[in-house]
Amino acid sequence: MDVLENLAGMTGKRGAIEVITGSMFSGKTEELIRRLRRAQFAGQKVEIFKPSMDMRYSETRIVSHDEKSILSTPVDHASSILMLAGNVNVIGIDEAQFFDNSIVDVCNRLADNGLRVIVAGLDMDFMGKPFGPMPALMGIAEFVTKVHAICMRCGNLAHYSFRKSDEEQVVVLGEKDKYEPLCRTCYNIAKENG
Repeated sequence: MDVLENLAGMTGKRGAIEVITGSMFSGKTEELIRRLRRAQFAGQKVEIFKPSMDMRYSETRIVSHDEKSILSTPVDHASSILMLAGNVNVIGIDEAQFFDNSIVDVCNRLADNGLRVIVAGLDMDFMGKPFGPMPALMGIAEFVTKVHAICMRCGNLAHYSFRKSDEEQVVVLGEKDKYEPLCRTCYNIAKENG
């Protein structure tokens, strides 16, 4: 029996998984930070993780596009989260789409052990395809929040992250220099005009 199992058994906590998802620039990380800060204000012990490959803004913080930030621990593999979770009430995970499918098992184990697990990540890649483990995470979550950006071309709700560069690999880190949020119609037009 590991430490998390002992903790859940002694306190009677009930775990759950919350997923925050949507396109780039939709406020996923901002919402994750908001929920984690509320947990901290309530006196809960919080631990936050992100993939170590994501160093766009900071090596040790998760940072939203509007520059809100919170301290985090970068990890190379989802399994590290289990080892580093410690004696906490809430686990936050940002950019979950960059982890492999083992993140699904990790989140399940944490929730099964009584922890509140809050996960944020892109639901689709730049090609409009489900991104990595996100569909499975949404499937096992008790709560899913889908947030939207505003289409940069027409002002409607944006659901897609359109890549403005010609790079073809799925993972290309970038910001407004490489991506723009688009609605379905504008995304399809942009893809056709390539």
